[in-house]
Amino acid sequence: MTSPAQPAVPLDAAPVVAHLTRSGFVESVHHGSVIALDVAGSAVVDLGPTDAPCFPRSSNKPVQGLAMLRAGLDLDGELLALACASHSGEAFHLEGARRILAGAGLTEADLQNTPDLPYDEVERKAWVAAGREATPLAQNCSGKHAAMLATCVLNGWDTATYRDPAHPLQQLMAQTLEDLTGEKVAATGIDGCGAPVMAVSLRGLARAFGTLASAPEGTLEAKVSRAIQAHPEWLGGTRRDVTALIRGVPGLIAKDGAESVYAVGLADGSAVALKIADGAQRARPVVMAAALRRLGVEAEVLATLDHAPVLGHGQPVGELAAVGI
Repeated sequence: MTSPAQPAVPLDAAPVVAHLTRSGFVESVHHGSVIALDVAGSAVVDLGPTDAPCFPRSSNKPVQGLAMLRAGLDLDGELLALACASHSGEAFHLEGARRILAGAGLTEADLQNTPDLPYDEVERKAWVAAGREATPLAQNCSGKHAAMLATCVLNGWDTATYRDPAHPLQQLMAQTLEDLTGEKVAATGIDGCGAPVMAVSLRGLARAFGTLASAPEGTLEAKVSRAIQAHPEWLGGTRRDVTALIRGVPGLIAKDGAESVYAVGLADGSAVALKIADGAQRARPVVMAAALRRLGVEAEVLATLDHAPVLGHGQPVGELAAVGI
């Protein structure tokens, strides 16, 4: 089930935000939309259609994790981070999803997310080499789906229809997203994993992440943020740029999403949200690093993210770098 057709987001009007240069020649460009909000909520960077709705995809997951806590789900630490994750499919991710399910008296047979291979290239190659097939557990959203099922069991909600946008769980997730973004959900679609994905603006998404990251201790919002900060490898994986960014900047939370969406919140309430118009993931960390620098963030990890080398015969001959930010 999807919402009625919505006006198209003017992605073709998004400005160029990254150049790929090879041997001194601009070979490719990426268009995108970027908003960086300071502690007062004012835009330090505002490029492209940042007030138009888009699907944040998995960048919505920390807000969805908050919704499940509001429904009484008793998760913390690494398992709460996993509930907010697009995990790499490493062994500890899969075991963690099983732990969430077992705590609710369920098994991986109850998962309804789309069967897939592990997201991480190393894990995926090993999986295929072992002759294993795609499974819901290996798919990067299995932690979230396990937590959604556990939330349903706790509340006596139907587990067979938990992916239906009209289900009480999905309605609560929509309400929580509206609470944190300060705007109405503009459209509802079906994400790659089969669960609903809800559209908000990048400005609203940035507000939500700033709220989560700056939440007072003892709140459910802070519980989500602390879990992500303490266990970033459970949110992403041991070889993921989102994991490196969270580890490298104290007080920062982040969540990457499909089609090159990225959102960050900082402890002072400032935040960034972006979308690369063509969906290319390679530009996402580069543009985020540039936007964080505009907010005054200085950390060694940004130097590893803000310029991606371009190779020729195995040697650096250029780079992918942000422009106009």
